[in-house]
Amino acid sequence: MIDIHSHILPGVDDGAADIDASMVLIRELVDNGVTDIVATPHYVDETSYVSKVAANTKLLKKLRTRLKKEKINVELYLGNEIYIGPRILELLKAGEISALGSSKYLSVELPMSGEYPGYMDVFMELQRAGYFVVLAHPERYTAFFKDFDSIRELYDMGVLLQCNLGSFVGHYGKHSRKIAEKLAKNDMIFAVATDIHHPRGDKFMPTAIKRLSKFYGTFELEDILEKNPRKILGV
Repeated sequence: MIDIHSHILPGVDDGAADIDASMVLIRELVDNGVTDIVATPHYVDETSYVSKVAANTKLLKKLRTRLKKEKINVELYLGNEIYIGPRILELLKAGEISALGSSKYLSVELPMSGEYPGYMDVFMELQRAGYFVVLAHPERYTAFFKDFDSIRELYDMGVLLQCNLGSFVGHYGKHSRKIAEKLAKNDMIFAVATDIHHPRGDKFMPTAIKRLSKFYGTFELEDILEKNPRKILGV
């Protein structure tokens, strides 16, 4: 599996607090079959979650050094989980935020309510600029719980949908699980990811993948676990 959404970078957001905590998360992912990880720290403009690409790159380099020392075989890439706002293009041009790897794919999140005036205008602006919008965990936004058509509208305009594996085992509640399963049934998921912040230790990943196999055949499941994420990273 290639994990395109994780919070393994130390000390920059609500994920790993330090490099030791980062290593615990990485080991858990590797033990569950993850071969490539994109570190996607939150970037929320005008808050404390604004670590920039240059600083994040240094942290990623430290993690790679530690991985090499401990002989853990996994590839790391840099990205951001970008909180929606009017300055995304400006921040990209300034080199303050990162697409996923060296790609043109952007991981973007909405408020957990799912309510942001003009979010479709922001997505269209990014698309016109040549970027692909990957919407992080659409199944978790409360506004979509009773308005599946809003997700379908985003899907129809070319927004790529990334669901969290944990949603399929109830980590975010029954409503998120229901929406995630509906997205799977309608073959609308582009990729699944862990969105890991802290150690789980409950082997949720194989359980979630087993449940996904109820909706996808072997080759289709490979698409959302590996082929589409590989397409994003160009590897």
